[in-house]
Amino acid sequence: MATNTIDAALLQKMFLAGAKNLEAKKEWINDLNVFPVPDGDTGTNMTLTIMSAAKEVGALAVPDMEMLAKAIATGSLRGARGNSGVILSQLFRGFTKEMSGLDSLTVEDIARAAQRATETAYKAVMKPKEGTILTVAKGVSDKAAEVAEETEDIEEALLKIIEHAELVLSKTPEMLPVLKEAGVVDSGGQGLVVVLRGMYDALTGKVTDFKIEGVSKAKIAATGKNTGAAIENVDIKFGYCTEFIIMLDKEFDEKTEESFKAFLSSIGDSIVCVALDDIVKVHVHTNHPGQAFEKALEYGQLTKMKVDNMREEHNQKVIQQSEMEAAAKEETEKKKEKAPHKDFGFVTISAGEGLSEIFKELGVDEVIEGGQTMNPSTEDILNAADRINADTVFVLPNNKNIILAAEQAAELVEGKKLIVIPTKTVPQGITAMINFEASRNAQENADTMTEALSTVATGQLTYAVRDTSIDGKEIHKDDIMGLSDSGLAAVGKSIDQTLLELVDAMMNEDAELITLYYGSDISEEDAENAAAKVEEKYPDIDVELQMGGQPIYYYIVSVE
Repeated sequence: MATNTIDAALLQKMFLAGAKNLEAKKEWINDLNVFPVPDGDTGTNMTLTIMSAAKEVGALAVPDMEMLAKAIATGSLRGARGNSGVILSQLFRGFTKEMSGLDSLTVEDIARAAQRATETAYKAVMKPKEGTILTVAKGVSDKAAEVAEETEDIEEALLKIIEHAELVLSKTPEMLPVLKEAGVVDSGGQGLVVVLRGMYDALTGKVTDFKIEGVSKAKIAATGKNTGAAIENVDIKFGYCTEFIIMLDKEFDEKTEESFKAFLSSIGDSIVCVALDDIVKVHVHTNHPGQAFEKALEYGQLTKMKVDNMREEHNQKVIQQSEMEAAAKEETEKKKEKAPHKDFGFVTISAGEGLSEIFKELGVDEVIEGGQTMNPSTEDILNAADRINADTVFVLPNNKNIILAAEQAAELVEGKKLIVIPTKTVPQGITAMINFEASRNAQENADTMTEALSTVATGQLTYAVRDTSIDGKEIHKDDIMGLSDSGLAAVGKSIDQTLLELVDAMMNEDAELITLYYGSDISEEDAENAAAKVEEKYPDIDVELQMGGQPIYYYIVSVE
């Protein structure tokens, strides 16, 4: 039987299934990273982003489209991590703007929402690049518009959209040579396809487990800024979430299914009824679970019966949520009151005890632990900025994969101005801080700090986690790789020798200072020996050695 509309209850389940499917496949997506570094994190970032939204979505007891749209958009925007996560959140943002206010979605509605999702995501990226998740998203919206003219059956339409998305994904290596050389498709695009596949499995009844860990039903209703008040005002018309499976011993044809659904509609709402071979999976919100069971017994035996009292859970969560929010708000306000007010504050992202200490010595107020191995979320940056009692807060992402999340935080911040200095590396962040001058105004400092970034070159030394080929260089698992601002600069078997080759590739005639920040896997003695070799090779240039303490990367190198 054709499915021509999707209501909020079904869309809620589809979204949660998409999130769980992405979570299950995140490591596979991580492995698609072009550079075979041990911190490939596209799958992790996309998963953390969608799970931030899934926790809010899964906590909705009786959602309508507006509540669901707000939960998806707000949760994903604040939880967005990394470029892929931010783009995913922007796709959700665009889609939910179109669906908000509707009672249900048709194929035409989905097509319009998909188009708006793509447009929103493209606008969020300053220089959109084809062969990425954006290209796959565009393929989705183009195909959705096409199938909207061919069918009203959502199941048929979604399958065609996904198959086309997979086709577009398979062509991404032809659009980005670096993907082709590495022998992979775009990891972000793959993540989007995985989400869509999970949603389709929920639509067709293949997936029935929608529980998100750490979330209870009826936790919040995503309306308004005051979450506690929003919960309190929820009117739960049907109080029992009722689920069961019928093991058929009688014929259950389309006519019988329509009759059974009509009965369920007469006693409740949020109905999902999916017939698969000799079983029927049923979900309904009702005030009379017994009546649903009695009617279902006419068709066969029942199993997996489950009834949750949504009103009782709702009341308990109202109190818990209000108490948690009040405590968190009070703690934040206390911290802000203790700190003296000032014109400027600083938030930076850093991985490693030594690097964090350097930033604090330079005047940074809040250091967020993160970087290559863990990109902080938009909300992490917002919370850090909120703890600083300053009119203007500068944010130093120190990683190109964190810049979009920081810029998203700048759009969402309240009560102060947040300026993102687009630092792509730790050395750039240090240079930006050195070039700050309190006597300048905010814009003058932003301009000066940004201009100074071009004066420092950055290199990183790590190891390969798989075999591949990049820029014509063969790389084997466990090889040492030197990465510069322009890409792969050196490959070798020895840490010290590859470090020398990396520094050599970074050198220019104006170089005056080489700084080595050694990581947690390098001893002080080994670092001193490596620095001595660099000094021996470049006797006319100052060489400094600093304990960075960063994971994954043996050395971070700057040349100024």
